[in-house]
Amino acid sequence: MIAPCGMNCAICSGHQRDKNKCHGCLIKTGYKSKSCANCIIRNCEFLKTTESKFCYECIKFPCPRLKQLDKRYRTRYKMSMIENLHNIEKSGLETFVQTETERWKCPACGQSICVHTGYCLRCKDSDN
Repeated sequence: MIAPCGMNCAICSGHQRDKNKCHGCLIKTGYKSKSCANCIIRNCEFLKTTESKFCYECIKFPCPRLKQLDKRYRTRYKMSMIENLHNIEKSGLETFVQTETERWKCPACGQSICVHTGYCLRCKDSDN
């Protein structure tokens, strides 16, 4: 559920919604949002040559598209894709996922807080 760009798909509104739930940009089968299916980063030719399949390993890291995406997420949602990628590279995917699970955990119900809304879509708690 971690995209090549460093997005934690588990905290995305597309994954958390009930109708037309997105299963992440890397899933081979199942519903994928149009933006994920057509994502420039996900479909990047340079990314396909990396062993890890994460942008941090790409020769163009961070590319202009990733910088643009990162700026938008830092500004709107207080989350950095580039910082996520550095953390994955430094600590490993398993540690990153554990840290993200705690960081985005709803204190009221234990589900994940949505990065796009700032609150838990299950119980509507925003005590983040």
